[in-house]
Amino acid sequence: MSDMSQGPGWWQASDGKWYPPEQSPGTPPPAAPGAGYGAPVGGPGAIVGTGSAQGQLAEWPQRVVAFLLDIVCLLPLVIIQVIFSQISTALGLLVNLVVTAAALYFGYLNGATGQSPGKALTGLKVVSDNTGQVIGGGPGVIRQLAHFIDSFICFLGYFLPLVDAKKQTLADKVMGTVVITGAEKKPFGPEIFKAE
Repeated sequence: MSDMSQGPGWWQASDGKWYPPEQSPGTPPPAAPGAGYGAPVGGPGAIVGTGSAQGQLAEWPQRVVAFLLDIVCLLPLVIIQVIFSQISTALGLLVNLVVTAAALYFGYLNGATGQSPGKALTGLKVVSDNTGQVIGGGPGVIRQLAHFIDSFICFLGYFLPLVDAKKQTLADKVMGTVVITGAEKKPFGPEIFKAE
């Protein structure tokens, strides 16, 4: 005879412990939210599946705004690149290397802190779908390079979040990352460019 003192839907495992109805047999209890994350949220856009990232999945328009803010941050370098390339091919190539390094640094920031400058301004964060933690600087750079996959077929990879359940680009799928909301929005300033 089963003990219903835990409430309807609770079940008792072979080890004698009681588990809530939403926890399937053999799975560990959900981890407590890490620093910087709110309580788990359900409903449309909530992180689903086996991952433990906490927060709402970022909608495509939010991601586009963050991307455009990243472009605005790089715009002065791009303007300098165009001007210098008109003066000299060598100068243009040199500034092109600086722009590329800056874009890769934004990838490093995405991995190390979870936020590029645009994501910091909008309160978005890149985290591992499996752990809910930032992925690290090196994997962040690889994720940035993986965005080239998104552009191979008419930039369709960038539109994948519109139809994907986890709102991932192809680069996110390759790297096992998701973009979530709820991170602290930072004001524009030097802090958004630092890998804390």
